[in-house]
This record gives sequence, structure tokens and C-alpha cells, in this order.
Amino acid sequence: MLELAARSIGGLCSRALRFPGGQTLEELVLACALGRPPPQAGQGPGRPCGVFMLPVPRPGTLRAVHGRADAHAVPGITGLTITIPLGQRVHPLPDGDQYLGFIFAEAGTRQDVEKALTAASRKLRVVIQ
Repeated sequence: MLELAARSIGGLCSRALRFPGGQTLEELVLACALGRPPPQAGQGPGRPCGVFMLPVPRPGTLRAVHGRADAHAVPGITGLTITIPLGQRVHPLPDGDQYLGFIFAEAGTRQDVEKALTAASRKLRVVIQ
């Protein structure tokens, strides 16, 4: 049986993971499910990386997300994606079913990744009416 639209750790979060040979998490999961051997490790562990899942702060209609350029300019930030379109009704968890978006970072240490993600998230101003 093959499950369609299955997600391992959820949507965009797997972008933060790096595997030998450039494989994605989804490719690795499928290879294991098909009985293929996992890729051999190369030079050892890569640089620390992480993802910050941006919560929806309150219910309403998403009108704007300000500060994206400032957040993306924080050292260590490698990506910022807002996944909810402007004008859409939003609900915070647990009533809601999605995050506002995701911030990705990579740095020399785990602590630097955490600092970058936190600093970038604080640059964002979400407008919900």
C-alpha cells in the first residue's frame, strides 16, 4: 500500500534537514520503504540548522505581515515563507490547522541558530483584523 499525500514531519519543515548526496527527507523515506540502503554518510554532520514555525497569534483575517525583509536580513536566516495568503481567515492552534509560515536558519552552533530564529521572528509584525 502507498499512502498518497503523506507527510513525514510536515510540509516545509523538512527543508531544514540535510542528507548525504543532497537527498531530501521524502526521498530517504521512500528509499527506505522500497528496501533501498540509506546513503552513506559523507564528511560527517553538517552545520546546525533549524526551523521556526510561526504561530497564528489570534483569530481573525490576515491583513499583512510586516518586517519580512528585516527578518530575512538577520545573520543565519536562510529562508522565510508565509504560507497563509492575505485576506484569509486564521485561527490559532489548537482550533486552527496551520501555521502562519516558517523561518529557516543555519549557523555555526545550535545556539546561534536559535538566536537567529528568535531574532527574526521578533522582526515580524502580523496584522490580523
